[in-house]
Amino acid sequence: MHESIELQMSLLLAVALAGHLLAGLVRQPAVVGQILAGLVVGPSILGWITYTDFVANIAHLGAIVLLFVVGLEFRAKELASLRPFLIAVAGIIVPWLGGYMVARGFGFDTSRALLIGVALSATSIAITADALRELGRLQSPEARLIIGAAVIDDVLALLALSMAEQLGAGSLDPVYILLMAVKAILFVGAGAWVGQKLLKTLCRRIDDSSLAARSPEFVFVLGLLTAFVYALVAEYIHLSAIVGAFVAGVVFEGIKVSKSHSVHIGAEYIRAAFGAVFFVSLGVLADLRTLGTDTLFFAGALTLVAFFSKFIACGLSARATGVSTRDSMIIGVGMAPRGEVAMVIALLALNRGVIEQPAYVALVLMSLITTLVVPILLRNWLYTGEHTR
Repeated sequence: MHESIELQMSLLLAVALAGHLLAGLVRQPAVVGQILAGLVVGPSILGWITYTDFVANIAHLGAIVLLFVVGLEFRAKELASLRPFLIAVAGIIVPWLGGYMVARGFGFDTSRALLIGVALSATSIAITADALRELGRLQSPEARLIIGAAVIDDVLALLALSMAEQLGAGSLDPVYILLMAVKAILFVGAGAWVGQKLLKTLCRRIDDSSLAARSPEFVFVLGLLTAFVYALVAEYIHLSAIVGAFVAGVVFEGIKVSKSHSVHIGAEYIRAAFGAVFFVSLGVLADLRTLGTDTLFFAGALTLVAFFSKFIACGLSARATGVSTRDSMIIGVGMAPRGEVAMVIALLALNRGVIEQPAYVALVLMSLITTLVVPILLRNWLYTGEHTR
């Protein structure tokens, strides 16, 4: 059945609102209710919404806007430190090895096991950031470490994906891997330079001109344009689009205006709509009807390894760099959700014929469970008694 775009968008927003209300009734983060609502209306239960190209595209837009808003909360200097880098490296290596060993134990060959391991190595920035925002903790030191490490983590996961594909093909070109790393560093550096030297000056001149009085929304639209251009460039050089959007947000964090409309406020309104659709889509994507006994056991093993490998590796590395025990635990939990990044890797592996449908469903289920569990743990265990904003 080919539903109209209007109908699909209406259903997605209605489900997002229902999930938000449901989460509020049981005092859980909105993201939990939205993912569960997506699961209910998706192919798994009611079948009202399927993961069409339209839903996938809207979800992709939502992820970009989410990370742009998260970037607006961060200063560039907070990402250029050793501590988040060390946490990210530990959060890549240990889950990758853990996922590889589980996959091999379930009979997957080397190339498939390597890609499954990569899917376990990436962290979903959007999930934890949204939960921390609801708790009013996005400005806290531990939150900044989580986001900084998660951004580095995503870049490293993409490097790991390239390595896994080459190893699976029977070769590994160190020069290619080095070029990927250099491209990532140059992209972040160039993005920050453009922001400081060009965009900051441009926005100040616009804000001081008559254009700000006639069209106060101009700077906000420019900020949104920058987010999508940075995301486009990031994808073009084989990085993640969400990393590009995050860098754009960091650039606009330092741009202050007086006459123009705030980029922060405008982006928050767009995030509220598209971000909600993104979380609903994660639930829609999971079709639990394909689950068999073997797949269920495999998904369970992957989920346990996925959660505890991140929790232990990132938590211990944070503690080793001088972070308090409580904040180290928060960082360990906050780095655990896989969300959209793991699902993208799983879908890529499925489309290339590297894994079959059962392994894909297991990876999606692992991503879904880690995504659901983390906001609940943050609210009900690590931040017990703290109120949402």
